[in-house]
Amino acid sequence: MSAQRATEAGTAVGQPQTAFAIHPGDDAGVMHKNRAVLYTSAFGPDGRWYYASPQIETILGYTPQEWCADPTLWRRRLHPDDAERVLAGEEELDLDDEGGGYNEYRLLHRDGHVVWVRDDALLVRGEDGELRWHGVLSDITQLKRTEADLQRAAAQHAALAALGEHALEGASATELAQEAATAAVELLGLDRGGVIELDDERRQFTFLASHGIPPESLEPLPFDPATQPGYAVAHGTVVVTDWETETRFRMTEPLRTSGTRSGLSIVIEGRRGPFGVLGVHANAAREFSAMDVDFVQALANVLADAFERQRTEDDIRHRALHDPLTGLPNRALFMDRLSHALAHLGRRGSSAAVLLLDFDRFKLINDSLGHAVGDDLLAAVAPRLKQMLRASDTIARFGADEFGILLEDIAGEQDAVDMAQRIAGAFNRPFVLDGSEHFVSVSIGITLAAGGERAEDLVRDADAAMHRAKERGRARYELFDEGIRGRAISRLRVENDLRRALERDELTLEFQPIVGLDAHAVIGVEALLRWDHPTRGRVPPLEFIPIAEENGLIEPIGRWVLERACRQAAAWYASRPDEMPISVAVNLSAAQFDAPALVDTVAAALRGARLDPSLLALELTESVVMGQSEELFQTLAELKALGVSLVLDDFGTGYSSLSYLTRLPLDVLKVDRSFIDGLGTEPRDTGITEAIVGMSTALSLRVTGEGVETELQLSELQRLGCDAAQGYLFSRPVPAERITGILAEGRAWVRRRLPPGEG
Repeated sequence: MSAQRATEAGTAVGQPQTAFAIHPGDDAGVMHKNRAVLYTSAFGPDGRWYYASPQIETILGYTPQEWCADPTLWRRRLHPDDAERVLAGEEELDLDDEGGGYNEYRLLHRDGHVVWVRDDALLVRGEDGELRWHGVLSDITQLKRTEADLQRAAAQHAALAALGEHALEGASATELAQEAATAAVELLGLDRGGVIELDDERRQFTFLASHGIPPESLEPLPFDPATQPGYAVAHGTVVVTDWETETRFRMTEPLRTSGTRSGLSIVIEGRRGPFGVLGVHANAAREFSAMDVDFVQALANVLADAFERQRTEDDIRHRALHDPLTGLPNRALFMDRLSHALAHLGRRGSSAAVLLLDFDRFKLINDSLGHAVGDDLLAAVAPRLKQMLRASDTIARFGADEFGILLEDIAGEQDAVDMAQRIAGAFNRPFVLDGSEHFVSVSIGITLAAGGERAEDLVRDADAAMHRAKERGRARYELFDEGIRGRAISRLRVENDLRRALERDELTLEFQPIVGLDAHAVIGVEALLRWDHPTRGRVPPLEFIPIAEENGLIEPIGRWVLERACRQAAAWYASRPDEMPISVAVNLSAAQFDAPALVDTVAAALRGARLDPSLLALELTESVVMGQSEELFQTLAELKALGVSLVLDDFGTGYSSLSYLTRLPLDVLKVDRSFIDGLGTEPRDTGITEAIVGMSTALSLRVTGEGVETELQLSELQRLGCDAAQGYLFSRPVPAERITGILAEGRAWVRRRLPPGEG
């Protein structure tokens, strides 16, 4: 070997190996084809190669003759990165010692590619006493590649494990993307890379993370299948070995300006479509091995799993804080934003407002057209309301047909009022659903905040103002004031007291006689609920019945009324076994019809009292039956099957449609008192009542006039052929004991109340 060859400092000295015993002229073919024997004639500047086995050509591309003819060839073929280390060893060589060792370094092949070699050599003295090199040069390039692959694989596995661990620890998508991009670039020895996120709505890529890419190149990229990332999304993994020969797609401008020659793009695939692309690039042409592709794919898979998990968590959070029908924030998110706004309100010197919206008669839409149409309407309302708000405002669906709006940074009351008026105006336009137009109106409550208020209090006050708007005619707005607060407090007090009324036995029934105009006898009574409050005295039904309907108390109260009325009717029947039995009529509210157990409740009341079902009449208002929903028809049919009578109360006051009268299993119509008032004096009222009686006769329905207070009204009802009447002319509602006395008097009690000559 070259006289300037020296062993690496610190290399162990070994004994001569068998390979060293080969001499010139021996058959060098016994050597491995990747192992060459080399001898020098002397150690030092005068040393020359005097033997090189044929394998040297296989290893480095030079023939033995060429090798032996050039004493400097070995030195010149040392890899620049290893030359200093290898040659420095001769400074530490002890020339007084014979011995040997090995070294591993890189040589450049004749064609320029790198060859890793293991150089096993002995420094020996010949017979002439001169030092010589005897050595074996082994090609260990594949071994080094294998070692490098193993080291790279270990590093890649460690990077993947770390990425997965960080994903499980809850690292953000940006943090994970950055970690993946850095690992891919550094462990593959590339120049740049990044994760770009696909925005389907905007049809563009945005950089989520990058490594080695200048900041000015991180602008969003349009989604284009004719570019490498767009092509990858459409076709899967894309490898570019050399852009100079690439024809499938064009280079993006950031890659062009950075001097990229090769690249690899892997899609980050989610269950509902791609999240984006993990891309890595190099400035030189490069062959990407299967191991390279597998590593980047594994990084992309970890990202996909992490992004999918985060998307699921985001979906869960979104569902927890948003209404599924409209996509709007729900009450919880609204309250959070309101609390946040109030916390900063005092510092900004501005105001905020809460508007609470509720549809007017939305239940009628659900009942008449079905809940699916109602849902479609709510979904159509949401975008129309959102269009009217600023980006800083919040609109939320609280539930059912109730919406809340938070106006931040407003000047004062007028801004809130202006918004309420714009909202009301927006509802002047119809909503078109399945080709049909639907008109709805809203009642709006407004409350203002200047700072220091509680979110719960503001929403409560807006709700009170909204209810005030409904009480004053609907389709309007009301600003909250102390008067509304007082009414709201009173309403809350009534609600709380009403919850205890059943327990404290404060509820009672009174009964108003119903007189048959042909028989001149009491044929039935209407049961009317009364509340005797321990401190307030008698509470008007119009004050507590609507509250009971809203808060769900109407169901237990209604059940109590049914049970008490049935027991009383059974008692009257038992006390007068030889007389004509009288029926008892009980009013049912719309809220009771919404309850799924109404039929069972009625049946249980009849069984408990052992009352003949024919003696129970159930009264429902016209507004209840206007829905014509199949559920309502089914409920009425089941009630009718029990054997009870069905009475339509207050007929003529609703949005009348005669079609439902032919479908409902009714027995009696009650003409509303508003028409009875004008009988005999107002031709319009007389004509309407006459038409109702005539129509009822044609439909085989009995007719009762309610609210009869004068003899003239009674005479007109008799003239028109009305079947029965009730009102103050006969009796106010009275306790059950008084009805017992009236029944004992019989027809004599009725005759005293009829006009002269009618008895």
